[in-house]
Amino acid sequence: MKTQVLGQSIPDSVHAVSMSLPRWADVVGYEEKTPAVMSRITNGYPRFVIHPLVQQMAKQLGRLPFPSARVTEMATDFARRSGIAESDALKIFWQHTGLIVSSRQAEAFLVGRKVADAPEVFQSLRQQLAGFYGCGAGDVFLQPTGMAAQFAALRAVMARAPGKPTAQLGFPYVDTLKLQQKFGHGAHLLHNIATIETELHDLIHRQSLAACFGEIPGNPLLGSADLTRITPLLHEHGIPLVADDVVATPINVDLSGHAALIATSLTKFVAGTGDVMGGALTCNPRSPFYHELLPVVRAQHEELLWSEDAAILESHARGFPERMRRHNANGLLIAERLRQHPAIEKVWYPKWEFAAAYEAVRRPTGGWGALITFLPRNAETTSPRIYDRLEFCKGPSLGTVFTLACPFTLLAHYTELDWAEACGVSRYLIRISVGLEDPEDLWQRLDCALRL
Repeated sequence: MKTQVLGQSIPDSVHAVSMSLPRWADVVGYEEKTPAVMSRITNGYPRFVIHPLVQQMAKQLGRLPFPSARVTEMATDFARRSGIAESDALKIFWQHTGLIVSSRQAEAFLVGRKVADAPEVFQSLRQQLAGFYGCGAGDVFLQPTGMAAQFAALRAVMARAPGKPTAQLGFPYVDTLKLQQKFGHGAHLLHNIATIETELHDLIHRQSLAACFGEIPGNPLLGSADLTRITPLLHEHGIPLVADDVVATPINVDLSGHAALIATSLTKFVAGTGDVMGGALTCNPRSPFYHELLPVVRAQHEELLWSEDAAILESHARGFPERMRRHNANGLLIAERLRQHPAIEKVWYPKWEFAAAYEAVRRPTGGWGALITFLPRNAETTSPRIYDRLEFCKGPSLGTVFTLACPFTLLAHYTELDWAEACGVSRYLIRISVGLEDPEDLWQRLDCALRL
């Protein structure tokens, strides 16, 4: 797949979760909302770009729809307290909490399609995920998105420790931190993985925490905090860890010795196709916080994953372990070759970034995943040219069976580029989610783009 038309859905589906931004200037135009670019954008990642079908549903209802009356009430309450325009506040709630109406749900509403409950599909999906995580199906709580899983985790730890702030371990995916800041009781960012243990120790002795949130590995710099050293400290002080394993996946890492809750996006590698949204929050039965948190998560849970999306996820999850092994192989090949390429300044990949921390949780048969971030030499001038020349699909998201590239920092942190760079995240990074195409063909296309 080589989608290169600005605004075209990736993949070619009405339910696609990405769109083509083929040139560096297109990404800038998208972030700055220039008419020339925005007039071509009809679809996008559904938490950021309200899907056309959802927009039609909203027009009929006279308001932005949410997946249940309870969520509508939560969103309305947030809007009242926010002090900003209601429409803006509702979009913030939609984006950061991930409690959205899926395109399939909106489609069913618009055409009057009756969708029967399918409890066996939900149970099968939970059982498959439980198998990946080594827990019971009753420990898995399905969500409409990965961010909704993070929000469910945040609500649970806040209920356990009311009024207390959280801490983010490592430079985070943008909405994970925003969620804690806007919907929690404040968040401390410990962005430097090399000093996290010392900083966390000092923070805990100054401030009681409701939880720590951490990505294993992080996105986009793909390093991991050393959980073998952090977990004893957290347990000593009664602080649960909420882990995000989206990049590594449970095929590659085992977080059961560390995380109390694991929040993941099923949209990415589990689905693989880039045309369905979903998430899951897993309560880890090996955690000392399990018997406290499981009842809280269960009491707060509402089954909001749309059944048609659940059916697609259930089907795709069956092939996920084998697909992930192929992703691992292709990712490693591309990462190793990039690392040796004369046009490259640096490559970030879990095999090399804080490798001991990743190895401590890597499964014996696990790999290092398929997400790679790199910085070309003389990046200020070369990154835009290399990105423009890349013959890959180019747009937001990751984990698809087709290779997908993006200038991650521009997409995720355009309004805070100086802050990101102060955290060691260059605005000129290019991130590649390596797909299942022939790896030699992928390398030839990448090598061609690098030969300026």
